[in-house]
Amino acid sequence: MIMTKMELNDTAEMMNSADYKERFRAEYYQIVIRYQKLKAMLERWDKGELGFKPTCPRSTYNMQISAMTDYIAVLEARAVMEGVDL
Repeated sequence: MIMTKMELNDTAEMMNSADYKERFRAEYYQIVIRYQKLKAMLERWDKGELGFKPTCPRSTYNMQISAMTDYIAVLEARAVMEGVDL
């Protein structure tokens, strides 16, 4: 799940591709980008470095990051089975 400094808007054209493998990559990149940003926020929270007060309890974010981790794993497994290079 190592990625370069890709942003969500970098995946927009991929999402409109006629090639399902390209759309698959975009879906994968989008969830990884969101995961990395949430993980960074949680790390700042743990260090007391957030510039805002989260509205949800930490347990909610923990469930979200866990679900995102599972989703990434499923996409990675599918990519292997479907021959999609991520």
